[in-house]
Amino acid sequence: VQLQASGGGLVQAGGSLRLSCSYSGFTFDDYVVGWFRRAPGKEREFVAVISRRGGVTSYSDSVKGRFTISRDNTNAAVYLQMNNLKPEDTAVYYCAAASAHPRTFYAPVQSTSYVYWGQGTQVTVSS
Repeated sequence: VQLQASGGGLVQAGGSLRLSCSYSGFTFDDYVVGWFRRAPGKEREFVAVISRRGGVTSYSDSVKGRFTISRDNTNAAVYLQMNNLKPEDTAVYYCAAASAHPRTFYAPVQSTSYVYWGQGTQVTVSS
């Protein structure tokens, strides 16, 4: 089982990036996918989650209204569109997957609920 996060980079404050999370090795639409991030010197924190069929999403207060999570089960990918980026969004971003079948509306925010993790992609926002 592999998750691969990509799309990070360096952007100025106010700019946008789109992160992608692709997978292999499991039935993608049986899994919830979440995004987490870890800033230097800080604990890993929840960013966003999307349920297995995409009907439920949840966001941390710090990104609500700026970030949008979506998924394409046909192509086995989850995306995190990040707009109006701020320097405090600088972190390594990780995607993670948690088994959800048969729960359609399951969308956990705790990192301990997730079994599979990608390697992370660096996002740096300059002021």
